Amino acid sequence: MPKFFLTFAASLLILFTLELLKPVQQYLIQPFTGGLASLSTTIIEPFDANVISHGRVIRDSASGFAVSIEAGCNGVEATIVLIAAVLAFPATWRHKLIAIVAGFLAIQALNIARIISLFYLGQWNFSIFEWTHLYLWPVLIMLDVLMVFAIYLRWLTIPNATQRNPEQVENG
Repeated sequence: MPKFFLTFAASLLILFTLELLKPVQQYLIQPFTGGLASLSTTIIEPFDANVISHGRVIRDSASGFAVSIEAGCNGVEATIVLIAAVLAFPATWRHKLIAIVAGFLAIQALNIARIISLFYLGQWNFSIFEWTHLYLWPVLIMLDVLMVFAIYLRWLTIPNATQRNPEQVENG
């Protein structure tokens, strides 16, 4: 258990440090964040012709309300926490890669829902927008990370169970 926590902490330190580097921000994080805004707009457009995006900003052309997807709101930090946990837990590199890719997709799917909901909450009631943005969604995103990691741990035990006693699996 101490090895897990040390590896987890070291991975967090390294990954968060890498994320803060100017070239990583410029060539990876900012374009990715702009892509989230663009994808969110693409999902909204069939239902709302007034939505436009530019860079990392999503705007309602009728009301003028806009949200900007900033650091901490693009799911990158949540993904870093998941990656650090997956790297710290003993498993094959194949299993780790599958967990990281699947976890990234799960986090970003929920994050897109978050972005879209905040875009509309802000137009409807700014007080509720602020509370949801600052308190509810961060908890839900981190719960998503926890659930993905828990599912990953459970998934890791399934192949081990079939390797230990194949007859029990076949008869069970």
